[in-house]
Amino acid sequence: MKKIGITGAIGSGKTTVCKMFEVLGIPVYYADDRAKYLMNYDKVLKEKIKALFGKSAYHRNGRLNRAKLASIVFKDKGKLKSLNGLVHPAIHKDGEAWFKEQKSKYAIKEAALIFETKGEKFLDKVMVVAAPEKIRIERVMGRDGVTEAQVRARMKNQFTQATKLNKADIVIKNGINDSLIKQVMKIHKKLNK
Repeated sequence: MKKIGITGAIGSGKTTVCKMFEVLGIPVYYADDRAKYLMNYDKVLKEKIKALFGKSAYHRNGRLNRAKLASIVFKDKGKLKSLNGLVHPAIHKDGEAWFKEQKSKYAIKEAALIFETKGEKFLDKVMVVAAPEKIRIERVMGRDGVTEAQVRARMKNQFTQATKLNKADIVIKNGINDSLIKQVMKIHKKLNK
């Protein structure tokens, strides 16, 4: 089975593309969703996060205090790097176990930070979803209810779209006039051989 990564700059449409692959019967591992799950339920990871950020990183009910953690890591790149150093290995291990369970010709791991974490070395190919910056910013503002400045601040924590495109094995253009369905079908046929 081929292990395919899918990534792209924030607001590029990665989730939309993944949903299209799911309609075709392709399993998709959503790294961000799994990270949230593991940070709440993986006992070892939770203890490491508490050791690094203190008990206030979690609410009394045992759930991650996302607002508290975000207020720390987005002001301190060192703390963000430390958090990522705990979460990314847990995600990698979880993702590898998930891939082993899949029965299709290929499966997809969707993650915003594939190249940033050197995750591409564990994948057979990486697809990059690309969209014009203006569209990406508008999408994220509408989706998350944030300002343009907040979107741009998030963008600074990722490689640029150009950098991701230079590293891509497959490019999906998610612009106004591009047919996503046609591109996904063409890629699906190639990967299903």
